Amino acid sequence: MRSIIVGTAGHIDHGKTALVKTLTGIDADRLEEEKRRGITIDLGFAHMELPAFDGETLRLGFVDVPGHERFVRNMLAGVGGIDLVLLAIAADEGVMPQTREHFDILQLLGVQHGITVLTKSDTVDAETLDVVRLEVEEFLRGTFLDCPAPIIAVSSLTGFGLDELKRGMVAAAGQVQPRDSHAIARLPIDRVFTMKGFGTVVTGTLASGTIRREDELEVLPPGSRVRVRGVQVHGVSADAASAGQRTALNLSGVSKDELSRGMTLTARSLWNTTSRADVRLRLLAAAPRALKNHARVHFHSYTMETTAQIVLAGLKTAPVAPSGSKTASSAQMELLPGGETFARLKLSEAALLLPGDRFIIRQFSPVVTIGGGVVLDAAPVPHMPGHAEFLKTLAGGNAEAILRARVARRRQEGISIPHLVAETGWTQTQIQKHLAAALKSGEVVQVGQRLLDGRGVEELRSRVVSCVGAFHKKNPLVGGINKEELREQIGVSSEVFEPLVSLLIHDQKLELAADTLRLPGQGVVMKYEEAESKREIEEAFASAGLQVPALKEVLAALKVDKTRAQKIVTLLLRDRVLVKVSDELIFHRMALDSLRRQVAAYRTKSAKIDVAAFKEMTGVTRKYAIPLLEYLDRERVTRRVGDAREIL
Repeated sequence: MRSIIVGTAGHIDHGKTALVKTLTGIDADRLEEEKRRGITIDLGFAHMELPAFDGETLRLGFVDVPGHERFVRNMLAGVGGIDLVLLAIAADEGVMPQTREHFDILQLLGVQHGITVLTKSDTVDAETLDVVRLEVEEFLRGTFLDCPAPIIAVSSLTGFGLDELKRGMVAAAGQVQPRDSHAIARLPIDRVFTMKGFGTVVTGTLASGTIRREDELEVLPPGSRVRVRGVQVHGVSADAASAGQRTALNLSGVSKDELSRGMTLTARSLWNTTSRADVRLRLLAAAPRALKNHARVHFHSYTMETTAQIVLAGLKTAPVAPSGSKTASSAQMELLPGGETFARLKLSEAALLLPGDRFIIRQFSPVVTIGGGVVLDAAPVPHMPGHAEFLKTLAGGNAEAILRARVARRRQEGISIPHLVAETGWTQTQIQKHLAAALKSGEVVQVGQRLLDGRGVEELRSRVVSCVGAFHKKNPLVGGINKEELREQIGVSSEVFEPLVSLLIHDQKLELAADTLRLPGQGVVMKYEEAESKREIEEAFASAGLQVPALKEVLAALKVDKTRAQKIVTLLLRDRVLVKVSDELIFHRMALDSLRRQVAAYRTKSAKIDVAAFKEMTGVTRKYAIPLLEYLDRERVTRRVGDAREIL
């Protein structure tokens, strides 16, 4: 069974609610005040089923909206998720102010399918009805409701034209692109109430995905975790609700007071709310005045409503004009009526917005609809170079180009697939499909768990190799650069650096020795005096055995300067030719290896050795004995027990 959401639109008292009731048998006016005053104040809902041309059943969910100008904000909460509109125009009044405002809203929201319904046709004669039809045709010319979209005259009182309207709805529904039930679930909440015996219930039009009983979901904002206890579709219990269906969910883990219209139910831990969004913005030609930079407006998207500040400066496409002279400051820029531009919205309250979401802006005072547009980026990067070109790519709609641009703007850090899911609203499967060609060609490169721009990766590889080469040139007596030191110098995270270095090692661009990186075949380059000094240092400590000289005495006897001599010592220590036992004492590795053998031989006589026995065995004074015993403890050759050492 295919599901389509039908929304009503039109001026107050043009018969929207009566039409829905006649079609469905359901009175969408549910509030006592609505029945008393005879006007629709808040959203109303109804449903019906019709046989489709292909033999299937078409399920129509109706969202009936108020027509009074005071309740346009309620109307906006209902039309964001509709597939098909019934634009009601009373035959005895024709096109009225709210007809125009509602129709402007429909066009700004990108509604593509609908039927114009001339209601109350029984109240006028045939000649008047023809005149009204001509007026309506002129009003709709050049819009999505222009011919061949039908204009059908009906009477909710007599039933005239209703069969034709039903056939028209079936035909129009066949042109509607089905919503994606395999996408990530997203339900903008339009009603919250409690039901005796069930608890908290929310309703909304499921914008995408599927929600099943027992699903664990998140409410954004504020991020509350909930569980779905029960699902209803058009008032009937179901195991699941799919995209495009009017849905009621019985929730556990949250109270009615914690939820409100404007919040969104979605899968857990996938998306974040935002208070910044880059958009493509259009100002209606009928807007009363130009929209100035930094103007405050009322912002509506799906069921949420907040205020926003609009920033035009620096994102100009056309026709944004400076007020007065051409040298006017950014604060004086303005968007002219009928114009379109890129802009940044700064929301006063965080909301869940995703690329492709449509929105409406209304003037702050007096409150009238002045424009709207589409969200391009809900995760803007501060101070981003090439920002306008980036937004043009997003506006172009090519999925691969959009993903490549999002990867490239993260430069050397790249971006993970989960973050791309959060930025785009696409599933991981969709992202991998759209990026398959770019990954194959090398335009996008996967480094560990992150995706990086191919050109950026080559630049990063070159920088790493270049930095290692520069280190060798500056430090000829050091065998390589410490990995962590190099990472900090490059300025990337370990997530990117470690797999990148692994790739460079695999490609034989670098070699790894312990924790140091060097160019392939790159050894320590020494001049004759340096090589001779290295030999003298090593011999001085090797010949001394365990009664080693002070380091400063050895260095003082060398022909090279103190700085180069210290670098030679560092090299010998790094290669473990010399071993630093304490701050004052350095020993040759062979002397310490010999000491280990002596201690092992002593163990055949005794499992313990004290300081006196150690001095007698090695022939050293206490000056050397204590640091050497502490060294053996650290190496787990011995273990101190009281005043003696236990030989392990």
